[in-house]
Amino acid sequence: MSALDHIRILDLTQFEAGPSCTEILAFLGADVVKVEPPKGGDQGRYLITDQPGLDSPYFLLLNASKKSISINLKSEKGMSLFKQLVPHFDVLVENYGPGAIAKLGLGYDVVSAINPRIVYAQVKGFGTYGPYSGFKSFDMIAQATGGAMSVTGTQDTPPLRPGPTIGDTGTGIHCAVGILSALLQREKTGTGQRVEVAMQDAVVNLTRIGMMSHYYGTVPAGRSGNRLAGLAPTDLYPCAPGGPNDYAYIINTTPAMWEGTLATIGRADLISDPRFCDQKSRNEHFDEVFAIIADWTKQRDKFAVMEAFGKAGVPCGAVLDSGDILANKHLKERGMITSVEHPTRGRFTMPGCAVHMSDSPAEVRPAPLLGQNNADIFGSLLGLTEGDLAGLKDDGII
Repeated sequence: MSALDHIRILDLTQFEAGPSCTEILAFLGADVVKVEPPKGGDQGRYLITDQPGLDSPYFLLLNASKKSISINLKSEKGMSLFKQLVPHFDVLVENYGPGAIAKLGLGYDVVSAINPRIVYAQVKGFGTYGPYSGFKSFDMIAQATGGAMSVTGTQDTPPLRPGPTIGDTGTGIHCAVGILSALLQREKTGTGQRVEVAMQDAVVNLTRIGMMSHYYGTVPAGRSGNRLAGLAPTDLYPCAPGGPNDYAYIINTTPAMWEGTLATIGRADLISDPRFCDQKSRNEHFDEVFAIIADWTKQRDKFAVMEAFGKAGVPCGAVLDSGDILANKHLKERGMITSVEHPTRGRFTMPGCAVHMSDSPAEVRPAPLLGQNNADIFGSLLGLTEGDLAGLKDDGII
């Protein structure tokens, strides 16, 4: 069985921070029902699209393994229909703008009165209270205000936006943890509760080690680029043939790793060299250490470099770009890169579920079309007939 096959989730999320939360819960077996407006659906369906009229890769990447129903929540009939669904679900997740869900008439007080067992989860840019709570946010705003940008880059660059969307998906994963915790507590109490995760808070949590130099006197914590101070030869090393992503990251944290590094590049003669005999000495000759290793890595491609150092017990990672990732044999074998058959996009290769459970396999299914599951959900849970659904569609409710 899937770990969460007994959990039903009403998904009122859009864009990324919310959908990333519900997607991983769907991967783990939850029955996630995405609730979308009948006209257009989630704005992510047509955001950054390459083919007008088809759901965008952005949407497909964030809404796999879910179902979709369409309801006009701004209509009286639509709101009534939605409220009839609430008792059948364990979780509601939303990430609308500040105050929008309450204005819609679906605040926690309303929803919990209908279903006291429901876990009501909210993702907000700055939370629902505090001086910034009325401000809107996107991933890059959270990365700026959560400290991530201030510690990304080098001393010679301005603050940089980290490439991974830690403000969005990082918050979504935090919210999934909160939901699962609330569901566990419900097993003891019998009642649900409200879960709130602010994007700024989540990025602060993810940046806690990046800010650590503050405690050692570097105030504010600075940008150190690819090098870790005090850990020569930790750095990014160039590889053949010299393309934009032809690099490998190497890190040494023990004397054994340093000796393994020298053995790998055929320079065991340097083990007793006074310039490199201990960590302090290597740190004082950081540039020389870099040059010695780089002379070797420049003659080999990044995969060969990673293979050689990995077999020697030295942590080393080739810089895999998007093409490398989607074709990577290791990731495919682990199911982290998988392909699904989408009804309009055809074969679509994408990242799968990063959580592996010995008795609970994760299944990745294609993202749903808008309203694809109307008949199934409204029929099985509310007993609506084909005639009922046709009437609701004619009225613009679904």
